[in-house]
Amino acid sequence: MKKTIALSLVLAASMRLAACGQKADDAAANAADTMAAEAVEGAENAADATMNAADAAVDATANAADAAANTVDAAADAAAGAAEAAK
Repeated sequence: MKKTIALSLVLAASMRLAACGQKADDAAANAADTMAAEAVEGAENAADATMNAADAAVDATANAADAAANTVDAAADAAAGAAEAAK
């Protein structure tokens, strides 16, 4: 009888340890999955920010080129006006 009770207690303790061990493994796996998902999200955000910065640089370059072209046009118009007035 004592052996049966002792064996039952050992079995119950073993089951508890096994159950706790599984929960710890699950928690570790969930933490790893969460960290991996956050890393991917961070990389995607960094890529988006880089693309936005590149788009802004392209837009700024296009605006500078337009401004330069407008300045050249204005200078040409002024030169034409001066030449017309000199006649």
